[in-house]
Amino acid sequence: MSDQPETSSAPASPPASRHASPRAAVRAAERAPKGDARAALVLWLVALLVGVLAGYAAIGFRLAIALIQTQLYGADDETIHSAAAELNPLLVIAIPVAGGVAVGWILSRFTANGKALGVSDVIEAAALRDGRVNRREGCASAAAALVTLSTGGSTGREGPAVHLAAVIAGWIEDRFDFHGLHARDILGCAVAAAVSASFNAPLAGTLFALEVVLRHYAVHAFGPIVLASVAGAVISRIHMGDVTEFVLPPPTPAFYAEIPAFALLGVTCGAVAVLMINAIFIAEGVGDRVTRRFGLGPLQRPALAGALLGVMAVGFPHIIGVGYETTSRALTMGLDFWTCVVFAAAKTVAVGLTFAGRMGGGVFSPSLMMGALVGAAFGIVATEIAPVPSGSQGLYAVAGMGAVASAVLGAPISTTLIVFELTGDYQAAIAVMVSVSLATVVAHAFVRKSFFLTQLARAGVALASGPQSWLPKTIPVRRLMRLRGAEDCASDTAAQALIDQGAWLTRDDTLALALPMFDRLKGPFIPVVDAPPEGEPELIGALYHVDALKAVNRILEETHREEHS
Repeated sequence: MSDQPETSSAPASPPASRHASPRAAVRAAERAPKGDARAALVLWLVALLVGVLAGYAAIGFRLAIALIQTQLYGADDETIHSAAAELNPLLVIAIPVAGGVAVGWILSRFTANGKALGVSDVIEAAALRDGRVNRREGCASAAAALVTLSTGGSTGREGPAVHLAAVIAGWIEDRFDFHGLHARDILGCAVAAAVSASFNAPLAGTLFALEVVLRHYAVHAFGPIVLASVAGAVISRIHMGDVTEFVLPPPTPAFYAEIPAFALLGVTCGAVAVLMINAIFIAEGVGDRVTRRFGLGPLQRPALAGALLGVMAVGFPHIIGVGYETTSRALTMGLDFWTCVVFAAAKTVAVGLTFAGRMGGGVFSPSLMMGALVGAAFGIVATEIAPVPSGSQGLYAVAGMGAVASAVLGAPISTTLIVFELTGDYQAAIAVMVSVSLATVVAHAFVRKSFFLTQLARAGVALASGPQSWLPKTIPVRRLMRLRGAEDCASDTAAQALIDQGAWLTRDDTLALALPMFDRLKGPFIPVVDAPPEGEPELIGALYHVDALKAVNRILEETHREEHS
């Protein structure tokens, strides 16, 4: 765990001089009393800068994928599935194999564990690491995702764009010496801009940052994040055009009579989201076992996954890349029932294979595609069972798209807004709200609120249970320990008695380990030692239960204040 300073109420600083450095101005802004217009201006200007940089990063990432896809497949994501169906099957297989080798080389060389980072790591950074992600591994993960999505991998581009934006935010935070509340707000600004630029959806970008990454709706964060999100959307519209991603058929007058059907669709989509999440985790587990069983190296594992994806793509080219061409066909009623079902099953397998191969990419776009396919299939059945009155199958597809995505991402509010902004259709937004609400309830009964939080929980980071479960991990023992020999510290005799029982802490342990130990020992203190790899632990001090409880209470109070400020 990284060593982070505890947030505290710092005394007010005098106003920065006219010739003060940007870093000094920001530090003054952090310490300034609430309501200081000059301090707010500095922070908002930094938010705007982050929004512009993150927006360009997201657009650049998208254009780079399209450029490489065009070179390899002869088309970008708008028509790549149709183009791949016309290519030589050997080429369709060879491209993802080569991509897998490249991904394996990147991740094995530039990451600690050979895994690509994603949105879950950004959420963890907001909660536990002062808003900072590992810069080297973040850039490597973005490069791996770029190769994966350009060479036949079956994941999404929005997750890597979010992580790349987080890298930019961390760099800005270091340049301006941001910490604590303001560092997390700047991270939220970067995430909002990336999502906004990716989807041309400024409302959704704002809510996604608050709902998924910061996981609160504090007023102090809202303004800067909105500004950054708008900056991302403006950049998207300048370079990509002011158009919606998908176009729906016009709604029909029968829509309101079909509300119960959209509710049932929500239940169905919640179950599909749970299956998709579990399929990814099962596939990762199978990949780990295959790697151990056959001794696969860091290049062989993603290459094998690429080969399997290539074989699948020969028969099902729709699994290639982000999948917006197939999503558009589902929304415009261009697929029949069995095609939707088979495509959805194949996409689930392909996403699992991509994650099993430790290749890059996210789950945002796959969940949109899965939802559109499931919704389209549901709509075909619904309109056949009750042809009068009956609405548009495309409306079921867009409702399914929002429902599966919201359940996978744990973001019902921002997903509803994303679907609305992608389609520009108020009628669709109503259908999505009904389906999203029930899909979220169903999914929450089986997963820890989202794919990301479940992913973190599997890694031992329990953020889904609330701040009381993870904040103790941010407080190292060394900040609270009383030094050996001090008047208020335990005697050496009493401390040694506990050490002999194996009850001790090191200075780098956190309260997440100390508090359960206090519950077991029922004593007022725990010895703190230096524990060399060989030899006996050396007593250096003691952690008192009362000090630990005061620290937890203080940081919970500060967190509560941040979330309600």
